[in-house]
Amino acid sequence: MSIKIGLVSISDRASQGIYEDKGIPALLDWLSLAIVSPFSTETRLIADEQPLIESTLRELVDIEGCHLVLTTGGTGPALRDVTPEATLAVADRVMPGFGEQMRQISLKFVPTAILSRQVGVIRKQSLILNLPGQPKAIRETLEGVREDGHITLPGIFAAVPYCLDLIGAPWMDTRPEVVKAFRPKSAIKPAAQ
Repeated sequence: MSIKIGLVSISDRASQGIYEDKGIPALLDWLSLAIVSPFSTETRLIADEQPLIESTLRELVDIEGCHLVLTTGGTGPALRDVTPEATLAVADRVMPGFGEQMRQISLKFVPTAILSRQVGVIRKQSLILNLPGQPKAIRETLEGVREDGHITLPGIFAAVPYCLDLIGAPWMDTRPEVVKAFRPKSAIKPAAQ
């Protein structure tokens, strides 16, 4: 069974065609570089409306069967930024470490990272993560901070495959040169003979 990933870009203006969405293309490009395992995607471009975000997340998990859902946009303190509220409303369990690490990574680049309200949650057997809205910030958050060619602050995606294992999703392998998935030794699959 292959991994199914939902990608949701949340933007009033992009969803109205005022400007081109850059979140979903950035996610598709990065996932294609990072993931070795077979995967498919379901994409949605929607407005910053909490009931719409909630229903989209429910649809992607409950109906489409996505194992991982990545959202981009709507996580700041502006009045229309309601992605975290919608995500928490559909959650079975909160995974606070994801939001904490995203803010730590972003703080290496901009002091306004403390204004970010990104969250990570589990709904059924799916992991839902709120990512930043800008393509550069998406990549940094997923990969981590590199200095002199070495990761000095791990990105959140290093923990995603093992989290998916723990909630019963299909196995996911990554390209270590992009992001090295971390699993404890007891959770690593033996090499095929």
